[in-house]
Amino acid sequence: MHFISKSLRSIAPHAAGLALALSITARAEPTMPETPPDVKAAPADAQKSASGLASKVLQAGKGDQKPGPTDNVTVHYSGWTTDGKLFDSSVKRGQPASFPLNGVIKGWTEGLQLMVEGEKRRFWIPADLAYGENPGGGRPGGLLVFDVELLTIKAAPKPPAVPEDVAAAPESAEKTASGIASRVLTKGTGSVHPKATDQVKVHYSGWTTDGKLFDSSVLRDEPIVFPLNRVIPGWTEGVQLMVEGEKRRLWIPGKQAYGDSPPPGAPAGTLVFDVELLEIVK
Repeated sequence: MHFISKSLRSIAPHAAGLALALSITARAEPTMPETPPDVKAAPADAQKSASGLASKVLQAGKGDQKPGPTDNVTVHYSGWTTDGKLFDSSVKRGQPASFPLNGVIKGWTEGLQLMVEGEKRRFWIPADLAYGENPGGGRPGGLLVFDVELLTIKAAPKPPAVPEDVAAAPESAEKTASGIASRVLTKGTGSVHPKATDQVKVHYSGWTTDGKLFDSSVLRDEPIVFPLNRVIPGWTEGVQLMVEGEKRRLWIPGKQAYGDSPPPGAPAGTLVFDVELLEIVK
């Protein structure tokens, strides 16, 4: 079981929401990591931050580039409780883990930003920066100790620019009987429109009308595939207007999205999406 990730987070607007997952990036011969001699507590010479995080460099890295809070990193790691019990290890599995730094426990988000590629560091992470004192779901409680080797850094994509017409659809926008407005941003290369029962592959970003970005596959650098009849009605209808290669801006009224009283975590009212139809999946 992987313990470093947060709880899975659903991503609007598609039903089969993507969630943070540790990706297997390579395979090596598994080895059993040794329990650190200072696993019970951080030594006096450990670096300490204002948050209570303690760390010590075990192996110097190369270069001076450090990851930012939204960058993706690939690491090898092992984690112990203070009684020396190994509870998780990519080293033991022989499989490095890749993830965005803002999708893991707070102690990792803070700690890995101290590192450079090639560096190996030991962290003593207090409970409030990990899973708390008495977490559920089989997760370890209290102070946790991790040995982390930072293998690579991949800079996060830049956030998409807020549309200049995010507040309301312009008069020139196409409008449907259901109230959806749209305009073509980039013409497509195909001639076939998807049907409601088709699966499509898209990149998208979504904003509320005050310009707040609430979701973006572009920011995750991860296009999504889903059946058109399994998403919000505004997407089911709007994406059928498109052809492959096309990029279109959609203004979707609340009744065609999540309504004015949406479920927890979903945005309310009119939503604005930039959608690029990459492929109609056969």
